[in-house]
Amino acid sequence: QVQLVESGGGLVQPGGSLRLSCTASGRIFRINAMAWYRQAPGKQRELVASITGERSSIYADSVKGRFTIVRDNAKNMVYLQMNTLKPDDTAAYYCNARIRTAIVDPPGGDEYWGQGTQVTVSS
Repeated sequence: QVQLVESGGGLVQPGGSLRLSCTASGRIFRINAMAWYRQAPGKQRELVASITGERSSIYADSVKGRFTIVRDNAKNMVYLQMNTLKPDDTAAYYCNARIRTAIVDPPGGDEYWGQGTQVTVSS
């Protein structure tokens, strides 16, 4: 069984910074892409940033230049450094990963989600 556990959310003033962390644990053969999504109240869940195993990353237009996604393959972790936060960044942030639990699994792996961590940007 695989688990993704996020940490690092909280309350921050506009213009501030936060770093989210996500750790994957359990039966893991290989982790493919890892990503952060967010969902604000009344809105659909949206992709914030993703990063491949080779560390190629993409970002939502709304966070480009402010957020950075980084992964540590040795620790099965992914981070989201969030700078210059805005009230519109307020949301529950979810870690996502495509993971193979065994060599016989399909190359793409199965999709896993964390439980989410709340980020609130307010003065």
